[in-house]
Amino acid sequence: MRPTPDVPARPRIRANAPSTTIEADLNIAEIPYESGAIKFRYARVMTPDKTRWIRHGLFVAYHEHGTVASEGQYVDGKEDGLWRDLHPNGQPAAEGHYRGGQEVGVWRFWKPNGTEEPSTDYGE
Repeated sequence: MRPTPDVPARPRIRANAPSTTIEADLNIAEIPYESGAIKFRYARVMTPDKTRWIRHGLFVAYHEHGTVASEGQYVDGKEDGLWRDLHPNGQPAAEGHYRGGQEVGVWRFWKPNGTEEPSTDYGE
């Protein structure tokens, strides 16, 4: 795709693993509710064999009225790093880390009024 003054070129990412180098076009997907409001917005890349999209990069889920419901990162189709969930009123609901798609460490939880609930330790 050739850039025009109004349309920049699509960003490209490069992922280096010990035995491979993957270069792919980054694509932003937006999945709506029936109402048309955005439900999910996330970065994705096409697999090297070009058979399917995988989430890779920022992921944001929204409540139907537009506030953020959840946000975090995907790496090669799996949750990775810090994730946060929010109640519809904007108060934190949960916070914790993923590694390779699995919860790790201590996850904290809150009620909609901000009262902290018992945490869960998923270990390393």
